[in-house]
Amino acid sequence: MSELVPGGNLPLPGGTLTLQVPGPFDVSALITDDSGKVRGDGDFVFYNQPTAPGAQLHGETLTVDPRGLRAGASRVTVVVSPADPGTPLGRLPAPTLRVTGSGGRLLARFTPARPQQETVLLLAEIYRRGTTWKLRALGQGYADGLAGIARDFGVEVSEDAGAAAGGAAPGGGSVPGGSRTAGVTTALSAARAGLGRLRGAGRTPAGRTAPAPAGVPRSPSVVTPRTAPTASAPDGYLGLVNSARAAAGSPPVSLDARLTAAARTHAAGMAAQGRLGSEGADGLSVHQRVTAGGYAYLTVGEHLVSGPRTPAEFVEYCLSGEQSRRTLHDPAFTEAGVAYVADNRSGTLYWTALWARPLTPAGLARTAAEVIALTNAERASAGLPPLAGDPLLAAAAQAHSADMVTRAFYSHTSPDGSEPWHRAAAAGSTRRTIGENIACGQRSPAEVVDGWMNSPGHRANILKPAFTHIGVGFAGGGSAGTYWTQLFGA
Repeated sequence: MSELVPGGNLPLPGGTLTLQVPGPFDVSALITDDSGKVRGDGDFVFYNQPTAPGAQLHGETLTVDPRGLRAGASRVTVVVSPADPGTPLGRLPAPTLRVTGSGGRLLARFTPARPQQETVLLLAEIYRRGTTWKLRALGQGYADGLAGIARDFGVEVSEDAGAAAGGAAPGGGSVPGGSRTAGVTTALSAARAGLGRLRGAGRTPAGRTAPAPAGVPRSPSVVTPRTAPTASAPDGYLGLVNSARAAAGSPPVSLDARLTAAARTHAAGMAAQGRLGSEGADGLSVHQRVTAGGYAYLTVGEHLVSGPRTPAEFVEYCLSGEQSRRTLHDPAFTEAGVAYVADNRSGTLYWTALWARPLTPAGLARTAAEVIALTNAERASAGLPPLAGDPLLAAAAQAHSADMVTRAFYSHTSPDGSEPWHRAAAAGSTRRTIGENIACGQRSPAEVVDGWMNSPGHRANILKPAFTHIGVGFAGGGSAGTYWTQLFGA
């Protein structure tokens, strides 16, 4: 049995899976393809629509047979919300997901950090990689209810013409509440009822209805599939960004639903506090929101801005300064997410734009190789022989970077007391002399090696004549965003 942490995953055996979340929670699921979008109403499984091909809901228990999912389905996202519609998740115990396989064998358990004001939580996802199905722990919270999640997965929620004006500002925000609706017979009506139990979950699109005073509930009433891949971004944003990138000779970026979800949650937190910041009131950094949403990255960047009223104004602002312009133009980024949320007190819009390149084994290998090449270039300039890559040192270095993200520390000494030489030995290395450099926050191999060379102690390790081998580790996430490890051996 595996105890998962946010972003952790494991391969799944064949056969039907049983997922349970005991306690005062409602469980639901969204079935999507590789685009992350639902195909229609039948892909939304919840208490009023408990069955879909390959998935069935019985109270707090969801069963999933990946082989029985509809054609093209490659992901099942498990969602939890309070059984009592008016209760924020922060007033309840942290939900615990239990996943069992055929024969009742417990495969995994996952308990995310206890939510605060969030009303819905993306708990985990079952996803396909090649011919293998895997489970990934998420733990991504939403403050704008089930309707906010539905929109990000391709479901559009609009209001009845006669409904009360909502308490949600452009881009996000919610007023929890609502009640269950019984006696629904069609899939469309069922989806409508399920969304209506979290009042205020709908958002007012930019340029349409102005937000009403906070506290007035809105009642989502119509649910239709949305298929446009850019629908989660403000109108025109992607075109403006890619035009600016093209002018700088950089390739275009595409929108990613997980980055957009993390951007929306972070923007909502800034709007609630009325200030910009890389860390929310819940203590989570913008990078932790990205990884908690299941997005592993090789490099990441962000814009946190308040004030612009339109996508054009926002992009213009990002192009006005050297550092922010460099982020928008960075050719390393291939995917993006953006959201804005209004401060209900002042009406100021708070923006979060996220930029990333997803982590792949090949990309991680290239990053490590580039760190080694830059390190050896510094040694060559000092008249020293190059260091050879060592797979055992690399395994220990990679494990330490990942551990710093997972256990939220930054030190040569792990929380269990282990030191670099202990970690090297545990990985199977028999080298007699061990040295270690660590760093956090740098966004590229060039930046991290330059930082180490500008620090006397780290420079001494890189230029130590006795060292003959090296391993490099990298992990994204945590409060700093990136964590690097060099492990030297002789």
